[in-house]
Amino acid sequence: MERDIVILGIESSCDDTSAAVIKNGILLSNVTASQKVHEEYGGVVPELASRAHQQNIIPVVDTALKRAGVRKDELSAIGFTRGPGLLGSLLVGTSFAKGLALSLSIPLIDVNHLQGHVLAHFVSEGKPEERHPQFPFLCLLVSGGNSQIIIVKDYNDMQIIGQTIDDAAGEAFDKCVKVMGGPYPGGPWLDKLAKEGHPNAFSFAKPQIAGYDYSFSGLKTSFLYFLRDNLQQDPDFIEKNKADLCASLQTTIVDILMKKLRLAAKDTGIRQVAVAGGVSANSGLRNAFIEYGKRYGWDVFIPPFSYTTDNAAMIAQAAYFKYQHGEFCSIEEVPFARVNM
Repeated sequence: MERDIVILGIESSCDDTSAAVIKNGILLSNVTASQKVHEEYGGVVPELASRAHQQNIIPVVDTALKRAGVRKDELSAIGFTRGPGLLGSLLVGTSFAKGLALSLSIPLIDVNHLQGHVLAHFVSEGKPEERHPQFPFLCLLVSGGNSQIIIVKDYNDMQIIGQTIDDAAGEAFDKCVKVMGGPYPGGPWLDKLAKEGHPNAFSFAKPQIAGYDYSFSGLKTSFLYFLRDNLQQDPDFIEKNKADLCASLQTTIVDILMKKLRLAAKDTGIRQVAVAGGVSANSGLRNAFIEYGKRYGWDVFIPPFSYTTDNAAMIAQAAYFKYQHGEFCSIEEVPFARVNM
């Protein structure tokens, strides 16, 4: 009788502490503790983030195991986010994973955080209606730190064919919201207000970058100058036009993202197209994917909301793939802050 494959995944790359358990390819639990402390600072404070991870990681892992109905001695391996991310935060997750793996005499599996986001599309809850993409497929990975177009040839073979040369899409959202006096994180706030506004009320500069690469710094500057000029005419301009500003900004960013993706799909001939990362929770982007899918005959894959932001289910899934191929890492491996896939 074959032994069950039970993977504990740990994610701690930024400000979410998360643990998940996958057994024989089925997700049994996915627990995340978010950190509210950063909201008053308008962004993630690395030192505060790492301290909060230290407080959260034991109860989060314990809860994930209990919800899954799995004992520690039943684990086959531990998958953890090795990077990229905030080094202090990654150190907490990496150190905990190493300590637990050593105590249980089971292997460690290091996971690239960005690959984890892409492989979130393969997380299975055992539901009959689930759909997963087939290799190769195109994936638009969009988050606060990344905007990339990736050809996903296999679970461990991903080719970045386009990426931002400056700001990421999520970063552009957050910074523009901050200029409007909105909260951090800005994405959910903007998405909510955008539904009440007119998407073509205002127009902003769109970059002219060759190939599949992105640029959002020019849009951010255009938005800033647009507000400055209008506030000189009317000090209440932002308050009076908040919904229209949000809708127009969202439309502009989504349009920039989708036009490059459309070009990549056309040039590669790949018709299975997925979106991943925190910005994939944006309703404007999700609707655009559905619309483009109908218009261009794409087979579209949009992740459930629970797998868009940082979560351990995607880390456990990536580790499950690697476990099946015997891809383990040394206890000597250290986390890294930046890297390409």
